[in-house]
Amino acid sequence: MGILSGNPKDEPLHYGEVFAIWTNLATNNGLIAAYQTFFNHTGDEDLEKMIEESIQCMKEENNQLEKILKINGIGLPPAPPERPVARLEDIPIGARFNDPEISAALSIDVAAGLVACSQAMGQCIREDIALMYGQFHMTKAQLGAKLLRLNKSKGWLIPPPLHVDFPDK
Repeated sequence: MGILSGNPKDEPLHYGEVFAIWTNLATNNGLIAAYQTFFNHTGDEDLEKMIEESIQCMKEENNQLEKILKINGIGLPPAPPERPVARLEDIPIGARFNDPEISAALSIDVAAGLVACSQAMGQCIREDIALMYGQFHMTKAQLGAKLLRLNKSKGWLIPPPLHVDFPDK
């Protein structure tokens, strides 16, 4: 039997897998803090639910990622402290993020997360890690679809120029 046969959990991680996992964890840590701040700035209940769902998804990812790094003796990236809850009314209007900006930021992060998960899946040689990233990808795709629906329903989506003129045949 070779080093890369048998139970995937007994196989060593390669440096690309380590980097993807560590970077994913560090990114999630930063985004969780940012989203907690966004939560303080939003006045829209539907957007609040999306922020909460996004934070919960990242925390669930982090549990899996931390476990893999710890098992493999790899130090965890630093994490910022939890953000305190603030009242929207206490944040000056000119200093607030507005709801369309928050929703756009979440959408951008989901799109970037889909690309990162696809890249991680493509470089994995451990099937369990590739499957984990496939699961993360599916969850992010579902979040992205919900955000798209929210952006459309609230009128927050700014589409690029639409191609509506078709050449005559």
